[in-house]
Amino acid sequence: MSSPGRLLLLLLLLLAPALVGPSSLPQLHTPERKATIAGLILPALERATVFLEERLPELNLDGVVGFQVLQVQLKGVQEAWAGDPQLRPLSQRMGRLSKKLGILLRKSIPYLKLSDPAYLREFQPTIQWGFWKLPHAWTRTNASMVYPTFETEDSFSEEHSDMCLVQLLGTGTNSSRPCGLSDSCRTLMTRAGCSGYCLSHQLLYFLSAAMLGCTEGLFAQSQHYMHLFCANMMDLNRRAEAVGYPYPTRDLFMENIMLCGIGGFADFYKLRWLEVLLSWQKREEGCFGRPDEEFPRGTPYPQQGLRRVKRREKEFTDGCSAHNTAMAAGALGGFLYVLVEQPPARVKPPEASSSRQTGPRMPPGRRGQPL
Repeated sequence: MSSPGRLLLLLLLLLAPALVGPSSLPQLHTPERKATIAGLILPALERATVFLEERLPELNLDGVVGFQVLQVQLKGVQEAWAGDPQLRPLSQRMGRLSKKLGILLRKSIPYLKLSDPAYLREFQPTIQWGFWKLPHAWTRTNASMVYPTFETEDSFSEEHSDMCLVQLLGTGTNSSRPCGLSDSCRTLMTRAGCSGYCLSHQLLYFLSAAMLGCTEGLFAQSQHYMHLFCANMMDLNRRAEAVGYPYPTRDLFMENIMLCGIGGFADFYKLRWLEVLLSWQKREEGCFGRPDEEFPRGTPYPQQGLRRVKRREKEFTDGCSAHNTAMAAGALGGFLYVLVEQPPARVKPPEASSSRQTGPRMPPGRRGQPL
């Protein structure tokens, strides 16, 4: 282990007493402990933002979404910590980073219009301020909801999934309203036994429905499906951990943390996973991607397990991956946001019956209308 890795491990071990549970971050009641964790995460996010700035003309939309999620998370922590004298310097630092991200995200639009105008038109809502909303209550995954067996991912169609998301967003050429749902999309997005990117796309679909405020018909069950899918995404992450996080599993591992984290599942924020994520960053480039020790630069790397990003992924010659970096940014931002209320005061048991909705806050106004 490198010297920085040993230092990080030592810091995490020092913070480890008084666990809320075996799968939770430690109780960080004091501003000092919160500041210690934030002090580990912020430099990594600042380096990732430098990568975004330097490669902005070359990135695609999928390589930008995670940074939009990060900006929302930074803003949430900044506002929560602004009134604490001990945390105010970190709050101000997050405010500066959030402002810089906002400028970069706006600058990305002309480049995305040039590289893939149709894809931008369909998915532009996901990189706009106001789409992503932070969880206002926390819950946990329920291991009893894990599928006994998984389907092979070969049957998953990214094109079909994209079509369903376009219907939901209301951004297709023949669409004018969000919350659209066809029979084929109902079948695809509720199919049991999905794994890998099929599973994360199913979660993204119902998470997006929650962000849009879709609550009619199938979408009245959005919270149930989010519990189901995140339980299985947790299982897949634990499997990746058990085999040592081989590179082809890392992108999905980080995507699962980002999506389920913003869905309100606090148990995705584990200290040991934070340490692993930070160790994957290329310090010089600021990006996440192909490990040089496993795949020297200039050599091809295996694509198994990367079905989600094969079509629109952008990998650079130095091993940096646009999608990997975006997912890491959104995942690490979640580790910051969970510190705001740590230990979470409103953790609900899995699928708890309550009149209070867990997960993302629904936007006000008429159901199914644009934000």
